[in-house]
Amino acid sequence: MKNIFKILAFLPLLASCDDLFDPALENNREIDAMYNEPSFAQGVLANAYILLPYTSPYNTPVTNEVATDNAVTNDNTSTWLAMATGSWTSSNDPASQWQNRYHAIQYINLFLERCDDVVWSTDEIVCQLFKDRFKGEAYGLRALNMYHLLRAHAGWADDGVLYGVPIKRNSEDNNTNFNVPRDKFEDCINFIFEDCENALKLLPTDYKAHSEADVPQAYKDMGVDASVYDRVNGAHMGGRLSGRIVEAIRAQAALLAASPAFAEGSGVTMETAANYAAVVLDRKNGVSGIDADGYKWYANGTEIGSLAAGSNPDEILWRSDIVENLTKELENYPPSLYGTGRVNPTQNLVDAFPMANGYPINADGSGYDENDPYSNRDPRLKEYIICNGDTYKDTEIITATYGSNNDALNKESGHSTRTGYYMKKMLRSDCNPNPSYNTKQKVYSAYIRYTELYLDYAEAANEAWGPKEKGNNAYSAYDIIKAIRERAGITDTGYLDECAADKDKMRELIRNERRIELCFENHRFYDLRRWKVDLSLLTEQAKGVAISQGTGGVLQYNYIDVENRSYKDYMYYGPIPYNETLKYDQLKQNKGW
Repeated sequence: MKNIFKILAFLPLLASCDDLFDPALENNREIDAMYNEPSFAQGVLANAYILLPYTSPYNTPVTNEVATDNAVTNDNTSTWLAMATGSWTSSNDPASQWQNRYHAIQYINLFLERCDDVVWSTDEIVCQLFKDRFKGEAYGLRALNMYHLLRAHAGWADDGVLYGVPIKRNSEDNNTNFNVPRDKFEDCINFIFEDCENALKLLPTDYKAHSEADVPQAYKDMGVDASVYDRVNGAHMGGRLSGRIVEAIRAQAALLAASPAFAEGSGVTMETAANYAAVVLDRKNGVSGIDADGYKWYANGTEIGSLAAGSNPDEILWRSDIVENLTKELENYPPSLYGTGRVNPTQNLVDAFPMANGYPINADGSGYDENDPYSNRDPRLKEYIICNGDTYKDTEIITATYGSNNDALNKESGHSTRTGYYMKKMLRSDCNPNPSYNTKQKVYSAYIRYTELYLDYAEAANEAWGPKEKGNNAYSAYDIIKAIRERAGITDTGYLDECAADKDKMRELIRNERRIELCFENHRFYDLRRWKVDLSLLTEQAKGVAISQGTGGVLQYNYIDVENRSYKDYMYYGPIPYNETLKYDQLKQNKGW
């Protein structure tokens, strides 16, 4: 794949329709050159990999989280800050996926239309194996791009219809009619499921060393043995889209469709969403497959350093390449550690972490001490967030107002914390942004984590069957949440058992566990909207804490308002880009935009 990416230097990415449809420059290849040049053909599909809708390991991992109640940023130029504070419009939409997703789909469609005619190998059987696998990848990648388009742009229009986006099954050229209406959301979801089914018929579950028993019967009938099968589908292809990944994408799309914001117009039930997630989890041996260290996957340096190319640790279903980098640390370490503290967790998020006994801090029996708020808390709090007085990298971090350096609250604009907290999750403590050292470490971006799929199942199973029922599966929502909390160190099941008796209470617990486990991974912005939470939760003010010293050095905790959130009731659904609606009058805009 890396070699294919090098070829892409000669394949300009789409910047506009004109870039694609104008005659090729003299020294650029025409698209049909791919028929006799397999490496060129792979380059066309590789564009869809380059345009994957995930954060690069070279960049800060946190984007839309600072537009939620989980965090704020001290970067005054952030487009997500502007969004959260009232500047979200159809012409100014940092969440838009329209351009890049459709660019990727265009490449995918160009590839699908030509794949069968490419001479992938002079061996007829091997050629067929390549055709099948590449088409499987293309179908799966198209499903992925459609899913991200729906998350960002699906919504109800003024005519009372839940729309998705225009479905594009074919490539486009200068003879294409671009002025087409949006397809209904249900049709878009069915298109995703159709692409997933097509992909699963063609792809191996995993790229690995296969045994003879692993070779599909259809290929055996062609005379294919394991050695020939692995020439196309072996471990050396690890990292490309596999059947397992496609199953996960299908589960993600199903949960979106079955969620309160979309269920009425999707035709997808929570039972379907739970069962699709179970397909993925069963390959991990269900609850017993939960990775014991999965909640701190980003900091497991030994594990990351020993990963072979294309292989995954137990927690990760799909990831980026591994690179040596310290961008995240440079941007998010506290100033005393040569960072700029960009992402500041809110008091709202800190309060979401329960006590060590599993009870919410405001529940009877929790044991919460408002004069010692960080003691006896869920161990994940100290794993994910730097609180006042914590030691990180052998340095005491004082975020209180009495702090003597720029780590202190609002000490220096653009560098200090605005909330009294710094982000710790997603960072490696063995990096060193000190300009005298600039010590980098190996990092990667987690595209899909198994914990997300476990939480997907718990959410859907609770809605479909209740907290402790399992449908036709081997585990319940209760079983999943119990295992995830025990992994984090919460072994007392008292509060969990209370929730197990009440579906609504269990729903809130599952959502809170999702908030904690997936914080700073760009999920909450979309979760709050697909859940159709009360508008007061979307507009909940981001809060922080100003800690001062009273008489005798006793700490006083003064909770402060940090940033107003300005969302309207139509903002559960993102807009269709304004420029697109100006160009094409058939594109109905979502209500309110």
